[in-house]
Formats: sequence, C-alpha cells, structure tokens
Amino acid sequence: MLFFLSFPDKMEDGRDTGSDKLLHHHKEKHFMAGEVVRDAIIGISDGLTVPFALAAGLSGANASSSVILTAGLAEVAAGAISMGLGGYLAAQSEADHYMRELKREQDEIINVPDTEAAEVAEILAEYGLEPHEYGPVVNALRKKPQAWLDFMMKFELGLEKPEPRRALESALTIAIAYIAGGLIPLIPYMFIPTARNAVLTSVGVTLIALLLFGYGKGHFTGNGPIRSAFQTALIGAIASAAAFGMAKAVQA
Repeated sequence: MLFFLSFPDKMEDGRDTGSDKLLHHHKEKHFMAGEVVRDAIIGISDGLTVPFALAAGLSGANASSSVILTAGLAEVAAGAISMGLGGYLAAQSEADHYMRELKREQDEIINVPDTEAAEVAEILAEYGLEPHEYGPVVNALRKKPQAWLDFMMKFELGLEKPEPRRALESALTIAIAYIAGGLIPLIPYMFIPTARNAVLTSVGVTLIALLLFGYGKGHFTGNGPIRSAFQTALIGAIASAAAFGMAKAVQA
C-alpha cells in the first residue's frame, strides 16, 4: 500500500509548515561551477600534454635547453590563443543556437498555440502524468507566455539559457589554464642548461603534475580519482614518449 503525504505551505498565521519546513531542513549541495571546471580541465590537460611532448621531441633531436624553452614558450602562447579562441567560438555558437531556437518557439507559441499546448501535454505524459493531472498545468502555462516559453526551451529542446558573458569567460579560462599547464614542463629548461638533464627533470615534474591534475579531475567529475590520475599520467607519458621516439627516428 502506498501513502501520499501532502503538506500545507502556510499556516493561517503565516508561519511556514509542511513542505516549507522540509525545504528548510534539506539543503542540497550541488556543484554549480561545472562549465568553468570543464574549461579549466580542457586547458590544463592540453597545456600539460602538448608542450611536454614538444619539449621531449626537441630533446630527442638534441636541441639545446634555450632552443627548447623558446619553442615551448612560443607554443604555449600560440596554443593559449588558439584554444581560447576555440572556446569563445564554441560558447558563442551555443548562445546563437539558443537564440534561434528561442525565436522559433516564440513564433510557434503565438502562431500555433494549440500545437504547442499539445506538445506540453505530450512531455508531461512522458513523466507518467494522466490527462486529468497535466490538463491544469497546460492551461496554467497557456496563461503565462514567458513560463510557457521557458518550459518548452528546457523540456522540449533541452536547452538552458547561456550566461551573457559565457563566451568571454570560457575563452579566458581555457587560455589561462593552458598557460598554467604549459609552463610546468618548461620550468626545468629555465634552470638546467643541458637538455638531456632538463628533459629527465621535466618528465618527473610533469608526471607528478599530471597525476595531481588527474586526481583533481576525477574528484570534480565524480569519477575515481586514483584511476583518473593514472589515466591522465599515462596519456601524457605516451604522448611525450611518441614525440621523443619520433625525433630520434628522424634524426637517425
């Protein structure tokens, strides 16, 4: 037997009761910076891997530390600009797509309201609601055009309204993260003049950074931190080993 409990929202004297009390006692903790973390992960991941592989490849070609450092810094600058621009264009494309769909839904609500109302009913029916249950909801939404529009964007199209500064924030986050990650494998070349010795230090420093980054990535994304740490380090190691081996093969 199933029991359904309902609570009044307010007592006659205005005090909270029932569902309000439940909401006060139950505070959900959600991570709200998902897009920023995603951008940071993209930037740091590529920043650690690409300059690391470049430095290893040049070391395999017996280039000097100064040459490797110069090439590495140039790559970090170019990579940060390129990836930041890519992040900006991607976020801007999402915003443009949202505005196009928003305009289309606005026109449909005005020109074919019955069809749009039927779509609302269909969406609610997919959640198991019966006609007598979702009927009042459909009628209520028809009286509130903005709420109706928001409902269609979220539940029919699965689109969330983008933040106005999302494109710029994405570009800056990715670029800064790329620079932060890209400088790590190059630091040894700033202090060790012999490239052969510098590359060994770079490998150790970068692998530690990859392990820490992978652990943090696994923590924030909800995956196993330990597994994520070793996967990230393995990818970086394979990339640098491939670049180093290719440089040696070409030189031979």
